[in-house]
Amino acid sequence: MLNPKSRPWLEKKFVDPKHLEEVRQKGLTLATLNGSFDLMHAGHLYMIHQASLQADRLLVLLNSDDSIRRYKSPLRPIVSLQYRLEMMAALEFVHFVSYFEETDPCTVLERIRPDVHVNGAEYGADCVEARAVAKMGARLHLVDRIPTLATTTLIEKIRQCV
Repeated sequence: MLNPKSRPWLEKKFVDPKHLEEVRQKGLTLATLNGSFDLMHAGHLYMIHQASLQADRLLVLLNSDDSIRRYKSPLRPIVSLQYRLEMMAALEFVHFVSYFEETDPCTVLERIRPDVHVNGAEYGADCVEARAVAKMGARLHLVDRIPTLATTTLIEKIRQCV
Protein backbone atom coordinates (compact mmCIF):
# COMPACT_ATOMS: atom_id res chain seq x y z
CA MET A 1 0.00 0.00 0.00
CA LEU A 2 1.27 3.45 -0.94
CA ASN A 3 2.49 5.35 2.11
CA PRO A 4 4.43 8.56 1.34
CA LYS A 5 4.90 9.25 5.07
CA SER A 6 7.06 6.13 5.35
CA ARG A 7 9.97 8.00 3.76
CA PRO A 8 10.57 11.71 4.52
CA TRP A 9 12.17 12.39 1.12
CA LEU A 10 9.10 10.95 -0.60
CA GLU A 11 6.60 12.78 1.58
CA LYS A 12 8.30 16.09 0.68
CA LYS A 13 7.90 15.55 -3.08
CA PHE A 14 4.85 13.30 -3.42
CA VAL A 15 1.70 14.81 -4.95
CA ASP A 16 -1.54 12.89 -4.60
CA PRO A 17 -2.95 12.29 -8.10
CA LYS A 18 -6.16 14.09 -7.04
CA HIS A 19 -4.17 17.30 -6.47
CA LEU A 20 -1.89 17.43 -9.51
CA GLU A 21 -3.33 20.75 -10.68
CA GLU A 22 -1.76 22.34 -7.58
CA VAL A 23 1.79 21.56 -8.72
CA ARG A 24 2.05 24.73 -10.81
CA GLN A 25 3.90 27.50 -9.02
CA LYS A 26 3.40 31.13 -10.00
CA GLY A 27 6.20 32.44 -12.18
CA LEU A 28 7.90 29.06 -12.60
CA THR A 29 7.85 26.80 -15.64
CA LEU A 30 6.91 23.13 -15.30
CA ALA A 31 8.23 20.11 -17.17
CA THR A 32 6.64 16.66 -17.00
CA LEU A 33 8.08 13.25 -17.71
CA ASN A 34 6.20 9.98 -17.45
CA GLY A 35 7.02 6.31 -17.54
CA SER A 36 7.17 3.12 -15.55
CA PHE A 37 10.84 3.55 -14.54
CA ASP A 38 10.88 -0.12 -13.57
CA LEU A 39 14.40 -1.28 -12.74
CA MET A 40 15.72 2.28 -12.70
CA HIS A 41 19.12 2.53 -14.38
CA ALA A 42 21.64 5.08 -15.69
CA GLY A 43 19.68 5.55 -18.93
CA HIS A 44 16.65 6.62 -16.89
CA LEU A 45 18.85 8.90 -14.82
CA TYR A 46 20.14 10.59 -17.98
CA MET A 47 16.61 11.15 -19.29
CA ILE A 48 15.32 12.46 -15.95
CA HIS A 49 18.23 14.89 -15.70
CA GLN A 50 17.66 16.12 -19.26
CA ALA A 51 13.99 16.64 -18.38
CA SER A 52 14.97 18.69 -15.33
CA LEU A 53 16.90 21.11 -17.56
CA GLN A 54 13.78 21.98 -19.58
CA ALA A 55 11.94 24.02 -16.93
CA ASP A 56 12.17 25.46 -13.42
CA ARG A 57 10.38 22.47 -11.88
CA LEU A 58 10.13 18.80 -12.88
CA LEU A 59 7.18 16.53 -12.14
CA VAL A 60 7.75 12.84 -12.84
CA LEU A 61 4.60 10.76 -13.30
CA LEU A 62 4.91 7.01 -12.83
CA ASN A 63 2.58 4.41 -14.27
CA SER A 64 0.82 2.55 -11.48
CA ASP A 65 1.50 -1.17 -11.09
CA ASP A 66 -1.89 -2.02 -12.66
CA SER A 67 -1.20 0.31 -15.56
CA ILE A 68 2.14 -1.40 -16.26
CA ARG A 69 0.53 -4.84 -16.13
CA ARG A 70 -2.05 -3.70 -18.69
CA TYR A 71 0.37 -2.18 -21.20
CA LYS A 72 3.59 -4.16 -20.71
CA SER A 73 3.02 -7.58 -19.18
CA PRO A 74 1.17 -9.33 -16.35
CA LEU A 75 4.66 -10.15 -15.00
CA ARG A 76 5.64 -6.50 -14.58
CA PRO A 77 6.47 -4.29 -12.82
CA ILE A 78 9.51 -5.86 -11.26
CA VAL A 79 9.69 -3.04 -8.68
CA SER A 80 6.41 -1.92 -7.08
CA LEU A 81 5.10 1.65 -7.26
CA GLN A 82 5.98 2.49 -3.64
CA TYR A 83 9.67 1.78 -4.24
CA ARG A 84 9.74 3.38 -7.70
CA LEU A 85 8.28 6.57 -6.17
CA GLU A 86 10.83 6.46 -3.36
CA MET A 87 13.77 6.13 -5.76
CA MET A 88 12.44 8.91 -8.01
CA ALA A 89 11.87 11.26 -5.07
CA ALA A 90 15.43 10.66 -3.86
CA LEU A 91 16.81 12.35 -6.98
CA GLU A 92 17.87 15.92 -6.27
CA PHE A 93 16.69 17.30 -9.62
CA VAL A 94 13.16 15.88 -9.34
CA HIS A 95 10.83 18.36 -7.64
CA PHE A 96 7.57 16.40 -7.58
CA VAL A 97 6.52 12.75 -8.05
CA SER A 98 3.12 11.21 -8.57
CA TYR A 99 1.46 8.38 -10.46
CA PHE A 100 -1.42 7.70 -12.82
CA GLU A 101 -3.66 4.69 -13.39
CA GLU A 102 -4.24 5.04 -17.15
CA THR A 103 -2.04 3.29 -19.69
CA ASP A 104 -1.17 6.63 -21.28
CA PRO A 105 -0.68 9.99 -19.56
CA CYS A 106 -2.73 12.23 -21.88
CA THR A 107 -5.63 12.82 -19.49
CA VAL A 108 -3.36 13.64 -16.58
CA LEU A 109 -1.20 15.93 -18.74
CA GLU A 110 -4.29 17.87 -19.79
CA ARG A 111 -5.07 18.45 -16.10
CA ILE A 112 -1.53 19.57 -15.25
CA ARG A 113 -0.91 21.65 -18.40
CA PRO A 114 2.91 21.62 -18.30
CA ASP A 115 5.03 24.10 -20.24
CA VAL A 116 7.06 21.23 -21.67
CA HIS A 117 6.61 17.48 -21.76
CA VAL A 118 9.67 15.27 -22.12
CA ASN A 119 9.74 11.89 -23.81
CA GLY A 120 12.26 9.45 -25.22
CA ALA A 121 13.30 10.09 -28.81
CA GLU A 122 12.57 6.43 -29.59
CA TYR A 123 8.86 7.28 -29.34
CA GLY A 124 9.28 10.13 -31.84
CA ALA A 125 7.51 13.43 -32.41
CA ASP A 126 4.27 11.48 -33.02
CA CYS A 127 4.33 9.83 -29.58
CA VAL A 128 1.04 9.15 -27.82
CA GLU A 129 1.37 12.40 -25.82
CA ALA A 130 2.10 14.62 -28.84
CA ARG A 131 -1.49 15.58 -29.64
CA ALA A 132 -2.34 16.46 -26.03
CA VAL A 133 0.89 18.47 -25.66
CA ALA A 134 0.20 20.44 -28.87
CA LYS A 135 -3.44 21.01 -27.89
CA MET A 136 -2.42 22.72 -24.64
CA GLY A 137 0.26 24.81 -26.35
CA ALA A 138 3.14 23.10 -24.58
CA ARG A 139 6.45 22.05 -26.09
CA LEU A 140 7.50 18.43 -26.63
CA HIS A 141 11.17 17.76 -25.89
CA LEU A 142 12.68 14.45 -27.01
CA VAL A 143 15.72 12.92 -25.32
CA ASP A 144 17.95 10.44 -27.13
CA ARG A 145 18.19 7.00 -25.57
CA ILE A 146 21.48 5.44 -24.54
CA PRO A 147 21.06 2.20 -26.57
CA THR A 148 22.79 -0.21 -24.20
CA LEU A 149 20.79 1.03 -21.21
CA ALA A 150 17.22 0.03 -22.04
CA THR A 151 15.37 -1.95 -19.35
CA THR A 152 14.57 -4.80 -21.74
CA THR A 153 18.26 -5.00 -22.74
CA LEU A 154 19.26 -5.17 -19.08
CA ILE A 155 16.67 -7.88 -18.35
CA GLU A 156 18.07 -9.94 -21.23
CA LYS A 157 21.62 -9.54 -19.89
CA ILE A 158 20.46 -10.67 -16.45
CA ARG A 159 18.75 -13.73 -17.97
CA GLN A 160 22.00 -14.68 -19.70
CA CYS A 161 23.85 -14.51 -16.36
CA VAL A 162 21.62 -16.97 -14.52
